[in-house]
Amino acid sequence: MSVHHRDQAGAESVFVPAGTTCGDAVTTANLTQHGPNAAVVVRTSDGALKDLSWAPDVDTKVDVVRMSSPDGLAVLRHSTAHVLAQAVQDLFPHAKLGIGPAIADGFYYDFATDTPFNADDLERIEQRMREIISAGQLFQRRAVASVEAAKSELAEEPYKLELIDLKGSAGIDTSEVMEVGEGQLTIYDNLDAKSGKVCWSDLCRGPHLPSTRLIPAFKLTRNAAAYWRGNEANPQLQRIYGTAWPTRDALKEHLFRLEEAAKRDHRRIGEELDLFAFSEEIGKGLPLWLPNGTVIRDELENWAREQERALGYQRVSTPHLSKDALYYLSGHLPYYTDDLYAPIEIEGETYYLRPMNCPHHHMVFRARPHSYRDLPYKIAEYGTVYRFERSGQLYGLMRARGFTQNDAHIYCTLDQAKDQFLEVMQMHADYYRTLGISDFYMVLALRDPANTSKYHDDEQMWQDAERITREAMEESGIPYIEDPGGAAHYGPKVDFMFKTVTGKPYAASTNQVDLYTPRRFNLTYTAKDGTEQPVAVIHRAPLGSHERFVGFLTEHFGGAFPIWLAPEQARVIPVMPDLLDYAHSVREALSKAGLRVDVDSSDARLNAKIRKAVTRKIPLTLVVGRREAEGNSVTVRYRSGEEQTLSLPAFIEQAAELVRTKSLEGAGHFRSN
Repeated sequence: MSVHHRDQAGAESVFVPAGTTCGDAVTTANLTQHGPNAAVVVRTSDGALKDLSWAPDVDTKVDVVRMSSPDGLAVLRHSTAHVLAQAVQDLFPHAKLGIGPAIADGFYYDFATDTPFNADDLERIEQRMREIISAGQLFQRRAVASVEAAKSELAEEPYKLELIDLKGSAGIDTSEVMEVGEGQLTIYDNLDAKSGKVCWSDLCRGPHLPSTRLIPAFKLTRNAAAYWRGNEANPQLQRIYGTAWPTRDALKEHLFRLEEAAKRDHRRIGEELDLFAFSEEIGKGLPLWLPNGTVIRDELENWAREQERALGYQRVSTPHLSKDALYYLSGHLPYYTDDLYAPIEIEGETYYLRPMNCPHHHMVFRARPHSYRDLPYKIAEYGTVYRFERSGQLYGLMRARGFTQNDAHIYCTLDQAKDQFLEVMQMHADYYRTLGISDFYMVLALRDPANTSKYHDDEQMWQDAERITREAMEESGIPYIEDPGGAAHYGPKVDFMFKTVTGKPYAASTNQVDLYTPRRFNLTYTAKDGTEQPVAVIHRAPLGSHERFVGFLTEHFGGAFPIWLAPEQARVIPVMPDLLDYAHSVREALSKAGLRVDVDSSDARLNAKIRKAVTRKIPLTLVVGRREAEGNSVTVRYRSGEEQTLSLPAFIEQAAELVRTKSLEGAGHFRSN
């Protein structure tokens, strides 16, 4: 018999007698077998996930994993990836298998093919997948007797053979595609439900759904090229992406989010609004800021300067490169070498483009002696850094090789650190709320208690850093979660996160109370008693980098920036050519008031001019005809399509006020004069 109960944490568990499958135990316990809450796998006491076909050797209690849970979704998606691979090899027998893991919101599988897949191919593959799912094939795990046996069985799959050879190699993670249990590799067979015949097989660690029939809703979304194991020196494979969900409604909602994300993609909007560009002659991942994008960048930087000045920061400027000695001192060499641009040899010395601003700022602090009276000492810089991201990881402004950070460092006493870090958190909240972002939280990255060897060994320093960080987070009132194991080797860190309008998490900035680095750099101050004491350093960058944050804001606003950020805040459109002089006088008056405005002097029809202004997402379109010219007024057309006539002085006054207050209502109504 099996016993079913729910523990205090809400996890359902069943008792599985020795020799009984978990599936039988789940059935006996009358647990759901179908639908979004179907039991798909179980979790053992050591956290391992097992198929429902697993039969323990001894009486065992296991937790039931439902399809709609995070682990259940991963199992659903990985199982769907197997169906994808089977369908591809059914239709394209010469295709060779790469890997096919579950990923956030979906899955992918890599294939070596003679030609790339096209849209028609994806439709055919999707139809074949539906046939496999309808057939109700069974997923069955099989342990392979030896490495040699696995290689013999997979002789026609060169990439799987490579994974077998890499098993256990240092720095190579093959856990997603194979399980090494009791010295054995595992293969999953897809069996015909009636005859038991093997329809298809794959080297895999599992676990999987009991049957393909449990896959409720899926969709192939796109295909792309991908280098084998993410290395540009390896062959280029064809990757097919897909998504799978517990219900058709959930799939429909996800596809809607994907459509909305595509509409808001900063790369597309950036091209349409002339915000930025890339040049093959300059190099991958090195954006060119066009005039419109530079306006947004400058407005953000000016805003940051104002906020920092009010809080006592001083601006500094540091070089874009440094001798290697600085990066040995900071620890970037030799451990960060793969992320650095190649060294530059000059006059017998080695230089590197800087990957971050911290070491340079530490040298600014060290350039002069400091007393306790000088602290806190706050320095800020929009500093440009360079990191060699792999080509496959580049993603418009979101993932670039050169970017400029809203960086600053606070040097203070240990007693001042908590209040200073709390001020940093409040600064983040103020920035985000001004931009209309309310759904944000923090992630506290801590040491992995099971693996402390990868962190520095000063226990008191760790305890102090964690205490200061946690106390500041608690007092901030901003919600946070913990991430054990996510800390840097020199201390805990705090990431600010918020969800984008399409529901994706976005990491805005990383901040730290750093007690370790000051000792490496000998960053000290003279205390009241005359002794030299190490400072505490707070790293902060609330707006992240220009590139990444402008990319985020472009998607957040869908390109319809509030009036204070909009590259062009207003456009004047004369109804007839003989009103151009008045249109230009309106532009001149607005420009004198500090507004960014242009005149459409083209020969296009009025409606076409208005449509163009709408397409360019300009907050305010000012239509001027004879009545407006005679009355020194403008007819304001808002993004909503509504119109209102105002005197020119009233419009200027109210538009300037919206800009000054950084209002998010740039497309709303003005007050009537």
